[in-house]
Amino acid sequence: MKSTATHLVVMGVAGSGKSTLAESLSHRLDWPMAEADEFHPAANIAKMNSGTPLDDDDRWPWLHAIREWITVQASEGNSTVLTCSALKHSYRDLLAEADGNVVFLHLDGRKELLHDRIGSRKGHFMPPTLLPSQLATLEPLTSSELSKGSLRLDISKSPEELVEEVVTVLHLA
Repeated sequence: MKSTATHLVVMGVAGSGKSTLAESLSHRLDWPMAEADEFHPAANIAKMNSGTPLDDDDRWPWLHAIREWITVQASEGNSTVLTCSALKHSYRDLLAEADGNVVFLHLDGRKELLHDRIGSRKGHFMPPTLLPSQLATLEPLTSSELSKGSLRLDISKSPEELVEEVVTVLHLA
């Protein structure tokens, strides 16, 4: 039997505000949160640190580990909030196989705003030079994903406005 847990996957390219929104949602809803970056093996982090984009061979084990975490959380009765770039439909399809209701929250915005945000971050392994490859890889949410409750969110809004939008639209209050 499928779990009734809800899993909010805050997705988008680097600099879109995934961590900020996920932390705010986790706090507001009192749900456990995880950063997808925590699931990367050291080799992936080293590759990104060197300015080399990951390929699908790098991403599949990482995505399987994330899906497993979601399923374990659901088996414990937990709804969750998770950050994950989830740039391709195939990645989201894999994550959606996790137990529970997986909802994608796509943080979307102008390239210039994303670049500025990445450039101002401290202590993150993703350099601004990888933004173009992420934007080229990004496959926007499909009408099917949107019809299942996933949302496209405008990053020009404040984190507080985005939390309210998510909570209201998904009836999580």
